[in-house]
Amino acid sequence: MPFTPINPPQFPTPIAPYSAGARAGNTVYVSGVLALGEGGAVLHVGDAAAQTRHILDVIKITLEAGGATLEDVAMNHIFLKDLADYAAFNAVYAEYFPGAKPARYCIRCDLVKPDCLVEIASVAHVS
Repeated sequence: MPFTPINPPQFPTPIAPYSAGARAGNTVYVSGVLALGEGGAVLHVGDAAAQTRHILDVIKITLEAGGATLEDVAMNHIFLKDLADYAAFNAVYAEYFPGAKPARYCIRCDLVKPDCLVEIASVAHVS
């Protein structure tokens, strides 16, 4: 199935060859999002909650550019550098998904840059 890349103009240039998201049919896929600014600079170093908030704001913008909303998210793929940040992550996550919660998984792993604490990729289905 063909897809349409999603690259909101207000985002910095990606640090690798990918699109911020893609829409195929009624599904919007959001690439793994890190708390990165211009030139790949890590934002909110040492603050998992602030990184999570930034990431979810970027996901929201990407979804909207693809015709979806956070309410359309069916699955989140969550990567944490340190499981000690799990509670801080969940507190922010619950603000962005206050009602029915999407399916998700969460793993601990190293991320692309040492100061990145959180990464999230999302899949949304638009009705």
